[in-house]
Amino acid sequence: MELTLSMVIVGGLGVFFAGVLAYAAKKFAVEEDPRVELVADLLPGANCGACGLAGCSSAAEKIVAGEVPVDSCIPGGKKVADSICEVLGLESVASEGRKVAEIRCLGTKDVAPDKFDYQGVRDCKAAMMYSGGFKACTYGCLGLGTCVEACPFEALSMGANGLPQVDTEKCTGCGVCAKACPRNVIHIELADKKAKYIPCNSKASGKVVRQACEVGCIGCRACVKACPNEAVTVENNLAVINREKCTDCGKCVEACKRGIIKDVGTVLVLK
Repeated sequence: MELTLSMVIVGGLGVFFAGVLAYAAKKFAVEEDPRVELVADLLPGANCGACGLAGCSSAAEKIVAGEVPVDSCIPGGKKVADSICEVLGLESVASEGRKVAEIRCLGTKDVAPDKFDYQGVRDCKAAMMYSGGFKACTYGCLGLGTCVEACPFEALSMGANGLPQVDTEKCTGCGVCAKACPRNVIHIELADKKAKYIPCNSKASGKVVRQACEVGCIGCRACVKACPNEAVTVENNLAVINREKCTDCGKCVEACKRGIIKDVGTVLVLK
């Protein structure tokens, strides 16, 4: 008798609380804008985080709510942004062009020696915990592939030279690899501008660079003097080319004492 009564009471409480939960779910339900699902379907679905949000679903919600720009999805580019504009009834947004990752380092082991033999975890961030990294150049790529592991589009791979290489066809310019690099060797730049760039990241003085790397920029300003368009400057001991001013004339290439100025979009495969 007691057992039956207990079962009835427990069963009754279960029905009661189920009813309460059902009422609460209906009462406090938040209606989702149907456009959120439409926008989410337009996004790549890579959940790369390049937009600064947790994933594509979160991005879709924020875009529809007007909390982030419609062109927040870097991998999607102008095509996705324009499709989102159609869904939201907005005017098409302009795009400054396709972007890709650039590796700003030429320091293979043949030309940029190590300070010591690193035997730790094969991760650049972990290696940085040991005396700031094992390379003599404190700005150079450590070559442990952290950026390769981070890339959600499999656009990076480690070359035989120990440096990461970018597959410009797969790269979306999302910037995840750049965020993963503890030495800021990777930069996200416009890919469709015919210009020159300097694949070096060192801010050290010329004297220090000569000791640490055979192909690092020494800030000699020869390229600055040679440029007829004032497109080259030296900032923090490192030559920088303004792509808006660069006409790709090649004068800086001829003047560079280290022969390191390259064409934008060049895949750097060193022997």
